[in-house]
Amino acid sequence: MQKTVVINTLGCSKNRVDSERVARQIERQGFTVLFDCMPTASCKSNILILNTCGFIQDAKEESIEAIYSAVMAKNEGFVDQVFVFGCLSQRYSHVLTKEIPQVDQFFGANDLSAVIQAVGSKEIPELLHERLVSTPRHYAYLKISEGCNRSCAFCAIPLIRGPYISTSLDRLVLEAQFLATQGVKELILVAQDTTCYGVDLYKQSMLAPLIERLTLIEGIEWIRLHYAYPVAFPTEVLELMAHHPKVCPYLDIPLQHISTKVLAAMRRGTDERRTRVLIDEIRKRVPGVVLRTTLMVGHPGEDKRAFAQLLSFVAETKFERLGAFTYSEEEETFAAQNYKDSVSKKIKEERYDMLMELQSGISFAYNQSRVGSQELVLIDRVENGLLVGRSRFESPEVDGVVYVQADQSDREKELRVGTFQRVIVEQAEVYDLYGKLIDTQ
Repeated sequence: MQKTVVINTLGCSKNRVDSERVARQIERQGFTVLFDCMPTASCKSNILILNTCGFIQDAKEESIEAIYSAVMAKNEGFVDQVFVFGCLSQRYSHVLTKEIPQVDQFFGANDLSAVIQAVGSKEIPELLHERLVSTPRHYAYLKISEGCNRSCAFCAIPLIRGPYISTSLDRLVLEAQFLATQGVKELILVAQDTTCYGVDLYKQSMLAPLIERLTLIEGIEWIRLHYAYPVAFPTEVLELMAHHPKVCPYLDIPLQHISTKVLAAMRRGTDERRTRVLIDEIRKRVPGVVLRTTLMVGHPGEDKRAFAQLLSFVAETKFERLGAFTYSEEEETFAAQNYKDSVSKKIKEERYDMLMELQSGISFAYNQSRVGSQELVLIDRVENGLLVGRSRFESPEVDGVVYVQADQSDREKELRVGTFQRVIVEQAEVYDLYGKLIDTQ
């Protein structure tokens, strides 16, 4: 009888890529693979694989809750075996093994081969560039490296994932070509740090050459760049964003802060002046670019003045997209070993709320500026009778969406999923847009 394996992924898109690699290997060897569901009485599985996140406290708590839910499903007879891997398992397997012995086996973040073997399969080398996509089939993440060489004070990723290791350019092109044959039209480049892609292999940043090669792949129509570190950013990438129709004028560049004092405490390798110069250059060289950033509040050393400086910077810069999180002390990091977590939880939450309230007004104003425009939208799904998609200015999972009204049958709407449609924007909210399908027939 064919075995069923459920793979649930927590955390970032880089974890999702790992899950998809495992899924492809075992699916090709006769297993039925389901993504992101919990086995129940009506939907039992032989094996449940949980890919965990251990980046910050909230993510760790979510992963632990998911492990207990998996164990409960096992105790109720809905699943036979539970395997756990990923960042949380990598960092705390010695504790988890004692605390949750009902889990059949824990694996590290990079132990994909061992996970495949535990399922009862084996790793097939010639399939290493292939994945079973768990996102809607028309878009996929392309992880271009593993690990990180940065020494940010607050971050445990280098401790968990190890040093920066780029995937070869040829291997990434091969993977992207395979994804295109599976119907993928949008590639989202991810890594802990996409900025220094290729430096370890080729002695220089190869991000721009990689993007250029990806634009040549038939079927790939959009290429989007995430997680660009703001130090030594390869500005030649901006030329591609400005002039190549396949490269979305969209850049995710986590800045974390603007105060030079706080940036120094964070060990980010930059300061306020250089950050502002970089943002100005990006805006100048890529007119209409959408910038997405991530900011942290409550890091040791962030006093009232530094936080006010951050608010002022956000108000001036007007990032089209912005996410934020509060500092949480992570053991063994530089910050945990050298700083006192001096900002109270209450103040951290107040600062977070103030920052996001400011950003909501900026986001709303930006979306309002798009009312009346005609935009090309990639349709992701049908929801409550509306087409739901994204333009070149929205990335999946982290940004808002475009809701599209279409005077068509449900069947006709479903046929549009995964296609590009011309839409006129009629209404804007803080994060989402509403529009109408333009009949091009």
